[in-house]
Amino acid sequence: MAETFELLGDWEERYRHVIDLGRGLAPLTDPERCEDNRVRGCASQVWLVTASAPDGTLNFRGDSDAHIVRGLIAILLHLVSGLSAVEVAGFDAAAALNRLGLAGHLSSQRTNGLAAMAERMRRDARSRISPA
Repeated sequence: MAETFELLGDWEERYRHVIDLGRGLAPLTDPERCEDNRVRGCASQVWLVTASAPDGTLNFRGDSDAHIVRGLIAILLHLVSGLSAVEVAGFDAAAALNRLGLAGHLSSQRTNGLAAMAERMRRDARSRISPA
């Protein structure tokens, strides 16, 4: 994903790409858009659904009522889906966004929202880690 963002020239192209990524998300069902799946700390409405796969990896699905936020969700989902719960629990979203060159171009509200989404993913992952 970092290579794709490097190929995009300026922030406007990256911004359009983020929105396009969001268009590719499968929508959540109405029952999945429930209060339990809503992410607190986001200015937009954001919902995340976490599922454990039989191999122990986690799969995430998400949605938002804002186009750019849907794209940011798509980026996070791409980065963490298919990782183990331990890997997701240790995921550094800020570093990943820095590598993509997005961190400096997001408003403080979107940056805070992304942090809230990443923390929700880490929390869901931690809840699935069996104590040793």
